[in-house]
Order: sequence, then structure tokens, then C-alpha cells
Amino acid sequence: MQHDEVIWQVIRHNHCSFMTKITTGNFCRNPYNVTGICNRSSCPLANSRYATIRDHEGVFYLYMKTIERAHMPNKLWERVKLPRNYEKALEIIDKHLMYWPKYLVHKTKQRLTKMTQMRIRMRKLALKTREKIMTTPRKEIKREARREDKALKAALLEKIIEKEMLERLKKGVYGDIYNYPIDAYNNVLDKGELQASEDEQEEEYETEYVESCEQYEEEDDMEDFGGLSIGKSHIDVNNGMDDEEEEEDEVAVAVDRKRLKRDSKHEKDKSRKKKARVLVEVEREDADERQLAIQ
Repeated sequence: MQHDEVIWQVIRHNHCSFMTKITTGNFCRNPYNVTGICNRSSCPLANSRYATIRDHEGVFYLYMKTIERAHMPNKLWERVKLPRNYEKALEIIDKHLMYWPKYLVHKTKQRLTKMTQMRIRMRKLALKTREKIMTTPRKEIKREARREDKALKAALLEKIIEKEMLERLKKGVYGDIYNYPIDAYNNVLDKGELQASEDEQEEEYETEYVESCEQYEEEDDMEDFGGLSIGKSHIDVNNGMDDEEEEEDEVAVAVDRKRLKRDSKHEKDKSRKKKARVLVEVEREDADERQLAIQ
């Protein structure tokens, strides 16, 4: 036989694991408490007839406890699923708690109202986009700044070293003794060929200056006078022959220049090929020496 008054006296004056005492009063942490306050009428342990509302993943349930099931702890609570419609949920509460104390029915409906309002506010907050403030520790900021500085210095140092090595390679400081990588050597050769081709294009498209057509217009005007200007016409013809000879000389000089450029280019190509052959021979000798050392 369950005695509610005895249970309450023990809980209230001796010890209760659900009771929390603060400056504003005593509160109950039991999930079945309908009000959250620690008092005689709201205690789910000291009342053999009790009802409350609980939330399971967005679904509300009406929990009811009666004295007839006090001897069966596994079937102590009976629950009824409530619809999402607030008015229909109130109707179901009135139907199942028709002959229950009015105070308990009122507190149950009040709990349903508060939980419904809370669910509406949660939906609005979920739909509303809000800014989230993220804090970063000072130690982490300083650590990342130091790492960035170190990485930048290392990258600059590598670029400076590569530039210096390529400049020495162009000047021929290492010669045929130093066994430098073939890829870097090929890159340097490609850059040299590109520069040589650009220089050739610039030289081929050099601007030239020629005489205007006024001379030919004067000759046409002189022919209109007939035999009176014979001596002058002979002079003009001789001048025209001299101009043609000068043009032929200029063409011959331009052809000689192009031949000299081609010969210099072939000599450069031959010197590069010789260097590449020397590199290959040095590598082969090194490989042979390594194989002999291994044997």
C-alpha cells in the first residue's frame, strides 16, 4: 500500500536527489514534474495519481499515472500521443482527465501551452539567419603568423638561389666540370633560343628610309617640253642609274648581314650541342664508376 504523505515527509525533510535549492526557492529536476517546482502538489513521487506532458523529438505525449498500477513499475505510466493542432490536443486532455483534480488538469494544459509556444519560437529561430560569433585564440593567431613569415622567407631564399645558379650557368662559371641538372640546363637553353628569335624578328623588321616620288614627277614634267630639255633628261637618266646601283649595293649588304647572323646562330647551336654531349658523357662516366664501385 502506497502512502503519499509518508513519502513526501521523507523526501522533503531528509533527502531527495531531484531537489535543487537556490536563493529564489526549491526546484525539481524530475522530467515528469508538471511545474518544475518542488512542492507537495507538483511532486511526481509523492502523488499516486499524476499527469504531465513530455516532448519526444518534437511530438507531445500525455503521461498519466494511477494508483492501480503502482505495483507494476514497468507499466506505471500510460501515455497518449497528442496531435499537432493545439485545440485538438486540449480536447484529448479534457477527455482523458475528465474526473481528475482541476488543479492538475489546469497545470497540464498550462504546460502544453508553454511547450507549444516554445516550439513555435524554435521554428522561427531556425528559419531566421543569424550571425555566429567565432573567437580565435591569440596564441593560434601568433603561431600562424610566425609560420607564414617562415614560409615566405624560405620561398624567397629558394628563388634567389635558383636565380643566382641560372646566372652563373649562363656566364659559364661551372664549365664542363660541374654536373648540374639537365632540366635546368634545358630551360636556360629554351629561354636563350626565345631571346635569339625575338632579336632576329626585331632586326628583320627594321625601318628603312627611301626617297620620295617628287623626282619621278619632275621627270614627267620635263618630258612635256619636248626636245628643249634633252641635256637635262640625259642628266636625269644618269642620276637614275646611279640610284639603282646604290640600291643594289644596299641589298647586297643586307644579304651579307643575314648570312653572318645565320652563321653565328649555327655556331651557337653547335656549341650548345657540344655542351649537352659533354654533360651526357660526364653522366655516363659517373654511372659507370658507380656500377664499378657497386661490383
